[in-house]
Amino acid sequence: MHIWLSTNNRMMKEWKNEFRKIQYSGKSSFMLALPKKWIDEMGLSAGDQVHVKQLGDNSLSVSTDIDTKEENKKEMTVVFNANENVGFMIRKLVSLYLSGYNIINLKIKPKNLSPKQREEIKNFVRMKLVGTEIIEDSFDHISIQVLINPSELNLKNTIRRMYIISKDLHKNAITALINFNKEWAVEIIKSDDEVDRFGLYAVRQLEYGMNSNVDIREIGLDNKKLCLGYRIVVKSIERISDHATMIGKEIVEMPKGFNSKLNKQIKELSEFSIKILDGAVESMFKKDYKKADEVVKNATKMQQKEETILANASGLSYKELYHLRNVLEHIRRTSDYSADMAEVVMNFTVE
Repeated sequence: MHIWLSTNNRMMKEWKNEFRKIQYSGKSSFMLALPKKWIDEMGLSAGDQVHVKQLGDNSLSVSTDIDTKEENKKEMTVVFNANENVGFMIRKLVSLYLSGYNIINLKIKPKNLSPKQREEIKNFVRMKLVGTEIIEDSFDHISIQVLINPSELNLKNTIRRMYIISKDLHKNAITALINFNKEWAVEIIKSDDEVDRFGLYAVRQLEYGMNSNVDIREIGLDNKKLCLGYRIVVKSIERISDHATMIGKEIVEMPKGFNSKLNKQIKELSEFSIKILDGAVESMFKKDYKKADEVVKNATKMQQKEETILANASGLSYKELYHLRNVLEHIRRTSDYSADMAEVVMNFTVE
């Protein structure tokens, strides 16, 4: 068991190299003496209250910050010059969102936002930031509040949604390719934003979970050590989605579709890649080392399958061969990122 001694939600010292005896007090209580140095540094004395919280990794957090509701009121105001590029403002907004702020105020000086700037910021909030609402909107400031609680949509459910959307995007992209339907391809390209939305929200959850005073179980994990691995998982699923949209872009640029023989081979390769993705996600949720190892082994077969299709592709023009290579690479990259996810699973299930 570890005890974390902290103040104002910032860890001061990890008390883990010192053993202290638990003493029995009365008929139903136990006592543990706190280090005098920490008591002095915090300006505490007998009779003062501290906040004690049980965390998900068998540790206790002892904090002088007893107003636990304050974490939910976390607010930040940033002031921009109206001449700033709107992209700079949006990047700052994203940084604050990922850092866990629940109320973000954007103020503009010395003059007002242009209608175009305001519209771009508001559209970004609506399209990219899960669980947010614009609570104030005037010419010189915009206030955004995050209304969703981590327990309402925890990390695992967020990742599951990202996986389902990314998988559907990949399958739809292959369907659009086989039918050579450019309208479907355009819709696939537009749909990538949904995965990005959940990706940002997942990173926000991980940042929140890494806070020393947060019970990691609030975001659906059982150990803070898993946060880094899950960050890789989130990024991998985002990249799988990106490669699905890239297939869509290839379709838009292609002058014509592939022949039926090639389409059949492409579909088979895609199905094998999706099987690898399914296995990676299954191994993650079940914490199955053997399944993860199987995923990594299957992923190594993809390059040979890709090369076989290219070797047997005859009678194609230079441009057709160019698009075929790109499509096959995007399919293979789906399996590569799935293998990255499986390796994360192997790392945290090896013990």
